[in-house]
Amino acid sequence: MNALSNRRWKFLSWTTVVMFSLGFWLSSSILLDCVVIPGLSLSGMMNEGGFASAGFIIFGLFNRIELVCAAIVLTGFLIFRRHHLLIHLQERWSVILASVLLGIALIYTYFLTPELSAFGLEINPFEATNTMPSAMISLHWSYWVLEVIKFAMGFTLLRWCYRDSCELK
Repeated sequence: MNALSNRRWKFLSWTTVVMFSLGFWLSSSILLDCVVIPGLSLSGMMNEGGFASAGFIIFGLFNRIELVCAAIVLTGFLIFRRHHLLIHLQERWSVILASVLLGIALIYTYFLTPELSAFGLEINPFEATNTMPSAMISLHWSYWVLEVIKFAMGFTLLRWCYRDSCELK
């Protein structure tokens, strides 16, 4: 059974799949964080009545894509560990880092996005105040802290995959 399994999936390079998933995930996060959201904010999105539902839809869809990418990355690093494709220390840490990345995606999907959207629905766009509630500000800070952690861990895993794929075997 194991021989059939190995022969059938020989064409699938998990290093390429993991590198593509990480690259797509991290680059789309940068695009969303540095282009889309600032653009929507500068265009006056926060003053519109439906900004919370639009944010929920945009981030909700992106969070599902993040979950798929994180699951692919974790699967890839579990396969790398099973076949001992990385050095011993990287094998251990790569699974831990990939698990933390999946945890971050789960936190975004099932905690931060719904909570931020709920706070957004409570903000009255017709009031003269332009400040966010303090709880919403703390949720934004937690989002940005998790983003920094995600980028640091994601680029570390991407670097390890790239080094492994460039080695002569």
